[in-house]
Amino acid sequence: MTQTPRIETRAFDTEVHQLLKLMINALYSNREIFLRELISNASDASDKLRFEALTDDSLKGLDQDLAIDIDFDAEAGILTVRDRGIGMNRSEVIENLGTIARSGTRRFLESLSGDQRQDARLIGQFGVGFYAAFIVAEEVTVETRRANESADQGVRWSSKGEGEYQIESIDRAEQGTTVTLRLREDHRDLLSPWQLKRIVHHYSNHIAFPIRLRQPAEEDAEPAEPKFERVNDSQALWTRPKSEIKEEEYQEFYTGLTGDPDTPLSWAHHHVEGSQRYSLLLFLPSSAPFDLLINRDEREGVKLYIQRVFIMDAAEQVLPRYLRFMRGVIDSADLPLNISREILQDSPLVKKIRATVVKRSLDLIEKLAEQGGEPWAKFLEDFGSILKEGVIEGFEQRERIAGLLRFASTENDKATEVSLDDYIGRMKEDQEHIWYLTAESLQVARNSPHLEAFRKHGVEVLLLTDRIDEWLVGHLREYKSKSLKSVARGKLELGEQAEPAESAKKLAGRIKKALGERVGNVQPGTRLTESPACVVADEHELSPLMARMMRQAGQEVPEIKPNLEINPEHALLGLMDQLEDGNRFDDLASLLLDQALLAEGGELADPAAYVRRVNALLVDSLGAAPAQSSENSESGPERAAS
Repeated sequence: MTQTPRIETRAFDTEVHQLLKLMINALYSNREIFLRELISNASDASDKLRFEALTDDSLKGLDQDLAIDIDFDAEAGILTVRDRGIGMNRSEVIENLGTIARSGTRRFLESLSGDQRQDARLIGQFGVGFYAAFIVAEEVTVETRRANESADQGVRWSSKGEGEYQIESIDRAEQGTTVTLRLREDHRDLLSPWQLKRIVHHYSNHIAFPIRLRQPAEEDAEPAEPKFERVNDSQALWTRPKSEIKEEEYQEFYTGLTGDPDTPLSWAHHHVEGSQRYSLLLFLPSSAPFDLLINRDEREGVKLYIQRVFIMDAAEQVLPRYLRFMRGVIDSADLPLNISREILQDSPLVKKIRATVVKRSLDLIEKLAEQGGEPWAKFLEDFGSILKEGVIEGFEQRERIAGLLRFASTENDKATEVSLDDYIGRMKEDQEHIWYLTAESLQVARNSPHLEAFRKHGVEVLLLTDRIDEWLVGHLREYKSKSLKSVARGKLELGEQAEPAESAKKLAGRIKKALGERVGNVQPGTRLTESPACVVADEHELSPLMARMMRQAGQEVPEIKPNLEINPEHALLGLMDQLEDGNRFDDLASLLLDQALLAEGGELADPAAYVRRVNALLVDSLGAAPAQSSENSESGPERAAS
């Protein structure tokens, strides 16, 4: 007979010591997190007491003067965190501290109705934050008593984090919980007033309850009760209604948040209510740090809080690179975090908050642009180049960002005054393109031969001189249905186009033959009215400026042969056309190309050869001049020889 296989269902075996070790060492990347977690637990306990006292008469009056005290003994390596919150009885201690990943806060929230849950300000989710204490501690002791129980109902729990714990009943006069850590030697440097105060300020500065730190006793002072000083600011400005906040309070909060003594240019305070609740407080700074352009990935300006507890600098999840100059806070109880609360996970709410941050930030910038004046000019000077990155990276907001950009122009003497809307408003009726010229500096741009025909026809050209502008125009192909076109690329269609004369084509051919592989094409054109020649890039190839920047950045760039456009009407070209001396013609052709490259701010492949040709032409020119006027002067020939 065939025997039917027996199926067993078994629970996973757990090596608790290894699990604790893995959790302590793998979940948290920063040892200072332990104090944040202990303070958060104390805050949760105080909140629970305050909340339960609303409906439980046995707790009334016990929810007064709630605070969190931090005490330490540097010599003994002891740190204590004490609260007067709800506390725990024996069974709750076993459930909450003796069971890993069992969150009393989460169960408490699940027991509340929808409206009650919104009113509670508790952040515990996973039931593992307490064990962060073992990052720094070799032993942890917890003494606690529930607020509505008698003094003989106290409980002491202790563990060395090695898979077991001890629990016993004690007499405890105080309600609430005291957590005592015996720190390992390599972490006792944290036991100083300034270190503890710094950690509290960084992570728990806006906890709703006072956090008090014991102050060291003065030397030679009589023994006395220890003094505790409040070290946090429980006023989380962003949680208050906007109508109750004065302008000075926003400015003071900004200085405290950023350390920047300057007044911000503007700010936006935004509350979202409903199924998902969060608050935003965004500031537009008035000045940029010196390394803002270089450190594109340093986005620490917008800080993420979960119910007033600092979690992380929000970084790329909520702040695009092109808005990395923004400062502010985001506070939400609904954001999904990883178990260590150090990594923000992707979710529809995160995307919604990011979209709101982008929208509100651009709203502030647009409002500043409408007001104009010195603040707007200061913003453009400090942040205009960074905002241009948004055209490259922010596809959804590309046109909106482009509308905020400002450029120099052939119609304006100032460097950053002309918007794309200004340009379109001045376009000629039959003009199809927004014309621009990129260059290394404004002076090079204004003197470029490429502008000669545009001046002749009265067509405005935008002058783009930021290093990022080459990338900008590569992504911004059109704006409000008007295409952007470079004056230095491809064939120029401006005014009536006459077919070049055969003599001009023949001259272009001679110059091409003289220059050989140094150029791509040589052809007569209509770009120039005063200069003899200019360099023109093909429609879809790298511009000479872009190629130079890529080489300077250490990137390999394929060899690009410049195209040369000549002006047959120029006197120099007329004289060259009459030359029969092949060597002299070749030298002039080389000079023509070199001068065209230099006029665009370019680099010469062989500067020494250029200097030799120029010197040779100068000698020829001086040699062809009339003889020295002092025919009888004996020193004349000597001067000429010299």
